[in-house]
Amino acid sequence: MTRKPIADIIRGGEADGLAKMLGPLSITAMGIGAIIGAGIFVLTGTAAAKYAGPGIMLSFVLGGVVCGFVGLCYAELAAMIPVSGSSYTYTYATLGELFAWVIGWDLILEYAMGAGTVAVGWSSYAVSLLHSLGHDLPPMLTASPGTAVTLADGHTATAWFNLPAAAIVVAITILLIRGTRESARLNTIMVAVKLVVVLAFLLVGAAYVKPSNWVPFVPANTGDFGSFGASGVLRGAGVVFFAYIGFDAVSTAAQEARNPQRDMPIGILGSLVICTVLYIAVAAVLTGIVPYAQLNVADPIGKGVDVIGIGWFSVLLKVGALTGLTTVILVSLYGQSRIFFTMATDGLLPAMFARVHPRLQTPYRSQALIGGGVALVAALVPIDVLGEMVSIGTLFAFILVCAAVIYLRNSDRSMVRPFRVPAVPLVPVCGVLSCLLLMAGLPLATWARLIVWLVIGLVIYACFGRRHSVLRRSRSGSFV
Repeated sequence: MTRKPIADIIRGGEADGLAKMLGPLSITAMGIGAIIGAGIFVLTGTAAAKYAGPGIMLSFVLGGVVCGFVGLCYAELAAMIPVSGSSYTYTYATLGELFAWVIGWDLILEYAMGAGTVAVGWSSYAVSLLHSLGHDLPPMLTASPGTAVTLADGHTATAWFNLPAAAIVVAITILLIRGTRESARLNTIMVAVKLVVVLAFLLVGAAYVKPSNWVPFVPANTGDFGSFGASGVLRGAGVVFFAYIGFDAVSTAAQEARNPQRDMPIGILGSLVICTVLYIAVAAVLTGIVPYAQLNVADPIGKGVDVIGIGWFSVLLKVGALTGLTTVILVSLYGQSRIFFTMATDGLLPAMFARVHPRLQTPYRSQALIGGGVALVAALVPIDVLGEMVSIGTLFAFILVCAAVIYLRNSDRSMVRPFRVPAVPLVPVCGVLSCLLLMAGLPLATWARLIVWLVIGLVIYACFGRRHSVLRRSRSGSFV
């Protein structure tokens, strides 16, 4: 239960060897790149068709409010403790080493498994785009093992592994090893392309909107909780909440920001606001073009483009989707390596994860190992299993971040806070309760997987982390 002093955390971050090259634009672009991805291209249609109807717009508002509570907490902590590690670091300073290890281990579910999940989605869009251009990959190389695929002659076969998913992870890993500046520049360019595509959909689609498709705005409840009506809007908010996952990855860049006290709040809150507005606008146009009952498909925006009937725009949309998913993978892999870097610096993981390349100034060994592991997962594991683990792992991390704000306001009142969460403890408590509510709605199987995963992590901590902990050996920490 030993806590790491905040002064030691900041002092260690100042001598880490990581290049400090990121400004507010790059950090905001990183946030947008992490948020706008699978959510805007997939979840909007499912939530509208099954739960909220056109009221999905209200669901996005609710989801944005929940993320706003958590985002404010992240902004305060990232500005106050401008180092890598995200919620792992914040928990180390508040609840102690054991909880820090638990949340660091848990974040693998969000970042590494999240990157694997998106990589599988990227593969589907890439295969679809190549098919539109007259090129087809062997079906056995485009899905996880055991998946039934259709061959060119109409026969079915079993897939071997998902080659495109693994390939995109390896490519992005190489880019991240080469340098933070290069990765940030490419991410900014891809975010710009993605935003252009989304805005193009809004501008073109607005001319085809039929207001009659928005009536009734909130369809009557069918008699089951969550099936339309007010409860459907709430259920829809729980579904589309995961379209916001990724904004917290911005906090892992604090140690490489030029002016973290100013840039981190701008990046976290700015990316949240921009993405919330875009989500609501896309939901409005999409449900205005296509009757909500027809949107329960894997590519709802593609469905909307088909209704519009512009062939070249379909190709543009798929390019935009690929670009969007690429930025999510990039930011997720980046965030995971920085968390491992910080944990290794603290002695809780092997020292190889903390080694920085003398010329590239990146944690190259950590990044390479993570990239290889995620590529393997993306090639072999189905997307549905990955997605469930990402959801519960993320919500668990969010709860501890909100709790950290409340704790530090009492334990370190004199600490300089360049950005302050308003109405403490009300806002952090709202964040905790909102996340708990969404976690309660997840399947029991997902909870079981989380418990098994955390038990494995505790065994590793007992066998390695506790014995090699830098803080434990120095005895410089305080006790909760």
